[in-house]
Amino acid sequence: MEKHYLFLCFALSSLVFYGQTACDDANSDLIYAYSHAKSSYNSNNISHLKYYANRSLEVFERSKKKLKECGCDTAFDLAFEAAQLLAKVETAETYEDGRFFVKRARDIAQQSVTELDKCTIPTKDIQVSNGSDQLFSLQMEQEKLKQQQEELKRRAEEIKVKLAEQNDMELKLKKEQMINSYKSAISSNIESYNNALKVCNCAHEPIKLDDKTTDVSQKSVDEIKSYYLNSLKGLTSNYLAQLNSCDK
Repeated sequence: MEKHYLFLCFALSSLVFYGQTACDDANSDLIYAYSHAKSSYNSNNISHLKYYANRSLEVFERSKKKLKECGCDTAFDLAFEAAQLLAKVETAETYEDGRFFVKRARDIAQQSVTELDKCTIPTKDIQVSNGSDQLFSLQMEQEKLKQQQEELKRRAEEIKVKLAEQNDMELKLKKEQMINSYKSAISSNIESYNNALKVCNCAHEPIKLDDKTTDVSQKSVDEIKSYYLNSLKGLTSNYLAQLNSCDK
């Protein structure tokens, strides 16, 4: 009989512990969901608004099972309602429409945290309740700092991408200027070489550079320089060879 009693006590304590763990996990999820909804509402463009709204929706969906296990039906119903509102944000065509749904979801999220506290904390225990409020404030402050860090990280990535794009554009312009300068110099040399051979009455083949099929814009700066230097050398060698043949 004593063994059965001990087993029953253990089983009951396990259920209480399991339920309390589910409530604690659900509380953490609801706080994250509220924080993301708040970040979404404070966003200044529809892209960020939808991004944080989706993150909040994901956490709300994750919290449903835990709220069921916790046994807090009111908090579950509120989480369900908030998730339905946030699901509409993705298809919102304007920033104002999306923000309308986010605002309602944010307020409901805050209510769900309060209702979950009522399920897990006796209302008559004022000291514990005050401690929970302080803990909630600290958790919200911690999450706010985390969101700020994520935002700074995201902005740093955006700046990194923009700098890379700017560097690519500057390199592209530099290559275009180099190519145009080399082509202009080569064109001038070809004209001078052909005129000189004509004045010398050399029966010569017109000197020209046939690089219409060669695209050097994708090459490096050093490769472009090497390509046109070799072209100039080839043209000059051709010119000197034809000039020397005039004496024979």
